[in-house]
Amino acid sequence: MSLKSTLFVLLLAGNASALHASEAITPEGLEYCTVCHGSQLKGNANIQAPRLGGLSKWYIERQLNNFKQGIRGAHTGDVTGSEMQAMTRHLTPSDISAIASWIGQTESPKPEATLHGDLDAGKTLYQGCAACHGADGGGNKAIGAPRLSGINDWYVLTQINHFREGIRGNDQKDIYGQQMKAAVSMVQSDPDAVNLAAYISQLK
Repeated sequence: MSLKSTLFVLLLAGNASALHASEAITPEGLEYCTVCHGSQLKGNANIQAPRLGGLSKWYIERQLNNFKQGIRGAHTGDVTGSEMQAMTRHLTPSDISAIASWIGQTESPKPEATLHGDLDAGKTLYQGCAACHGADGGGNKAIGAPRLSGINDWYVLTQINHFREGIRGNDQKDIYGQQMKAAVSMVQSDPDAVNLAAYISQLK
């Protein structure tokens, strides 16, 4: 089934009126992503759908393939990941490439901070992250480390905790996820997680 057909079926089952709120110009059929991720792909905290606009094509492709192959989203504690598995099940490689290209070219407003952590403590924790993700959170494609700056702080916190709890990075085929699962061992408490996520959210 093609992407267009898949998303058309989903549109019939969803709230099509939400699509009219999209401010982004989207390829035919791909606008369904905005139902959850919002106009301009700026995210929707109410349903735990993160901001996507501007994320690197290579990273989006990797994550969509991970969802499609059941590498990510299989854990019972990953509710939104399970939803993404269903959304990607029928996507073809060309579909995934088109989605990733569109996301990478879409500009989203910078998300507002929702966490109130200790930024100094978060900065100290981030030193271990900076080796891969960069001091400015810009990422490093050469080693598969995605950009962190510009991501919703609540989403960063959720993913930190998912790695801590083994909800994400528990599949042996998820090489980068397993690396992250090991890396977050430095986050030894819930306050640590909040402080780190709060610091990451203000990187530019």
